[in-house]
Amino acid sequence: MKDAISAARRRMPMVEVRPDYAFHGPEGVVTLLDLFDGRPQLIVQHFMFAPDWQEGYDGCSMMAEHIGPLAHLHARRTSFVLTSRAPLERLHAFRARMGWHLPWYSTVGDAFNEGFGATVDGVERQGISVFLRRDDRVFHTWSTHARGEEPFMVVFDLLDLTPLGRQEDWENSPPGSPQEPTYSWMRLSGSYEENGRPRSCHRPEHA
Repeated sequence: MKDAISAARRRMPMVEVRPDYAFHGPEGVVTLLDLFDGRPQLIVQHFMFAPDWQEGYDGCSMMAEHIGPLAHLHARRTSFVLTSRAPLERLHAFRARMGWHLPWYSTVGDAFNEGFGATVDGVERQGISVFLRRDDRVFHTWSTHARGEEPFMVVFDLLDLTPLGRQEDWENSPPGSPQEPTYSWMRLSGSYEENGRPRSCHRPEHA
């Protein structure tokens, strides 16, 4: 079934978009076309990190930690980047704190987030967008948001194998199974107790 869905996705119509969306990176201001880094395909993780936040969203952080070495994607001529609306220095400070090495660009001052549904009425939304490059032309081929990102976070698939499941209140679980509100258990990876129970801490307003 997954293969059939992927085959259908590869045949979806694509839409040409501006190649000159502007991003702030370590090399200065670059364009959407530059983010391909010479490859024909680009995957963008719309990472929830608003301009006034002091740290990134925990769910987006979980996904970033599942990406792994980009060499595997590069071998299939595909680039991968994170983009967020927060200033670049704050993004890179958080990246260093988390021990990541993924390329991360700021969209501050540009309409990229709004153009692809990652910011709606000033509210951040997690998501993924995929692009195809043909010479100097860029095409948007696919996007997903919210729970559409779950297939890229193997922790959910692993929990789905267990008798207690994700332990969230929407699941169809046997009577007596522990259940909490959806995603309420999620924290940044360094903010769990060693026994797996989350610390008693105030969740940020943006979470």
